[in-house]
Amino acid sequence: MSNDAPDAAPETAAAPGTPAPGTPAPDTRAPRTAAPAVRLPAGVVTRYAIGSIGTGGFATLPGLVLTYYLTDSLGVAALVAGIVITAAKIWDVVIDPVVGALSDRELARRGSRRRLMLVGAGTIWLFFALTFSAPASFGPVVGAGWVLLAFLLTATSFSLFQVPYIALPAELTPGYDERTRLLTWRVVVLTLAILLFGAGGPILRDSTGDPATGYLLMGVVSGVVLTVGMLVATTVAGRAARAAAPSRAASPALPGGIRAHYAAAIATLRRSAPFRALLLTYLLQALATGLMLAGAQYVATWVLHSQAAVTLLFVALIAPAFLAAPLWGAVSARTGKERAFAAAGILFGVAALALLGLQWAPGAWAYIPVAVAGVAYAGMQSLPMAMLPDVISHDERTHGPGRAGAFSGVWTAGETVGFALGAAVLSLTLAVTGYVSSTAAVTVVQPDAAVTGIVVAFSALPAALIALSLVSLRRYRLRRSDIDVG
Repeated sequence: MSNDAPDAAPETAAAPGTPAPGTPAPDTRAPRTAAPAVRLPAGVVTRYAIGSIGTGGFATLPGLVLTYYLTDSLGVAALVAGIVITAAKIWDVVIDPVVGALSDRELARRGSRRRLMLVGAGTIWLFFALTFSAPASFGPVVGAGWVLLAFLLTATSFSLFQVPYIALPAELTPGYDERTRLLTWRVVVLTLAILLFGAGGPILRDSTGDPATGYLLMGVVSGVVLTVGMLVATTVAGRAARAAAPSRAASPALPGGIRAHYAAAIATLRRSAPFRALLLTYLLQALATGLMLAGAQYVATWVLHSQAAVTLLFVALIAPAFLAAPLWGAVSARTGKERAFAAAGILFGVAALALLGLQWAPGAWAYIPVAVAGVAYAGMQSLPMAMLPDVISHDERTHGPGRAGAFSGVWTAGETVGFALGAAVLSLTLAVTGYVSSTAAVTVVQPDAAVTGIVVAFSALPAALIALSLVSLRRYRLRRSDIDVG
C-alpha cells in the first residue's frame, strides 16, 4: 500500500525555480473534485444502518455487564477483571490497522470489501456466546482465562466486520450533507440497538433466576442478533465497490505484509491533521461514554440499590438519543458538523457533571440528566461518523485514493482504545477505593469509599474527559467548502 505523502525530490542540483535538494516535491496532480452528490436510495441507507445493530450490541453489552460478570459472578478481583478486558481490547487495537489494510487490498483485488465482513458476521455469534458461558465452578482463575480467550476471538470477528463497514460511507456518496443523512440513520439504528441490548440483555440474564444459565441465554440470543444485523449490512458493500471503481482504478499499488499494513496506518496519522484531531476527540469521548457504560450496573446495584435501575438508566439514555439523532443532522446542516459536534459534547459534559449529586442524594432524579446526556450522545455518535468520510475524501483529494480501509482501521482501533480504557479506569477506580468482589451466591457490603468511587467514575471523570475532547476538536479545520468542491 502506498502510505506516504508525495515523494521527496531527488537529491541533485536544483535548477533555477525548483525546490532545494531534500525539499519535498510539490503535489503536481490536478486537484480532485467531488462528484455530484446523488441521493442514496432509502433501501441502501436502511441496509447500511441495520449493520449498527452489530456495532451497538458489541459496544454496549460487554461494556455494560462484562466487568460485573467477572467480579460478581465469577469472583474475579476488580483489578484482574480490568486487565482481562483491557488485554482483549489491546488485541483489537493490534489487529484493526491490519484489517484496514487488508480491506483496501480486498477492494483493489476483488472489487469489494464484503468477504471480510462476511467472515466477521458469520463467526461473532459463537464467540460472543462463549464469552458468557465460563463455568463458575472452576474458580476465578479459569473463569478469567476463559473470558479472555473468548473475548479475544469475539473482538477479532468484530474487527473483520467493523473496519470495512466504517470505510463504506466514503465510497457510497461524495456529498457532505448526504453523508450526514446516511450516518444519521445509522445512529438512529445504533441507539435502538443500544437500547435493545442495554435494556434487553440484563432482562434476559435475570429471566432464568440462575446467573449461569441467565448469562448463557443472554450471550446466545445476543450473538445471533449481532450476526443478523451484520449480514444485512454486507449487502451494500457491492454498491460501494461500484461507486469506488473510478478511484480504485487510479489507486496506487498495495504492497503486502504486516509491516506495510502498520506503515499505512501510521501514515494516515502523520499526513492528515484533520484525522488526528477528530480521532483524538472521538477517543476521549469514547473513553467517557465507555466509563459511564461500564459503571451503570454498579450505580444501579450500589447507589440506587435496584437491579431494575440499570434497565431504566438505559431507557433514560437511549430513548432521547433515538429521537434526537435526526435533530443533530438538521443542526449540522445549519451550523456545520464540527460546531454541532462541539455543542453535543458540551451538553453531555454538563449532564454528566450533574450526576455527581448522586453522592449526596441518590434517587430517581438522576434519570433527568441521563436523558439530557442521551440527547447529546446522539450527536456525539452521528456527527464524528459523518465527519470521518469527509476526512477520507479530503485525503483522497490531496494524496490520492485507495486508503479508506487504513483510515477506518485506525479509527476502529482508537474507538476500541477509548471503550477499553473506560472499563479499565472503572476497574482501577474500584480497586483503589476498596471494592469487594464476590460470586453470585455471596452477598457483600461495599465500603463508603467504593460507592463514592462508583459515583465519581459515572459523573465527574466522564465530564472531565469531555472537556479535554473539546480542546482537541478545536484543531479540526475541515469545513463544508473543503468537501463539496465544484
